[in-house]
Amino acid sequence: MNALWHFPIMIFFSFIIFLVVIRIVIGKKDYKEKQKLIIFLAIVVVVVGMLFGKYGANWGLEWWIYYPVPLLMNVILPPVLLKMNIKRTIIYLVLSLISAPVIHILFSMVLGWNEYMPFWKL
Repeated sequence: MNALWHFPIMIFFSFIIFLVVIRIVIGKKDYKEKQKLIIFLAIVVVVVGMLFGKYGANWGLEWWIYYPVPLLMNVILPPVLLKMNIKRTIIYLVLSLISAPVIHILFSMVLGWNEYMPFWKL
């Protein structure tokens, strides 16, 4: 089966989920005020991060580079650039660390797209 279109769809849904998580964490007012920065963050963290993670192996990078770099981008950049306090940072970290595996599991179980769960067959 040709799975070339799977990755852009996963990026799209991850992008939307990232925006929803940020909206939940920082609230409506801050979200509206920082919308341009949030879109920039979503592009960097989600799109660039997922591309880096997916193609890192093809570029000859070691797994300990192409797996943790996108994770660290996701964990560090939003709290720092959005100037989240400790409470918001903790909520963000919990939601973001839950959302990534949930996305993978849902795509794997619902659509049978297993190519993004390299360690587990769901």
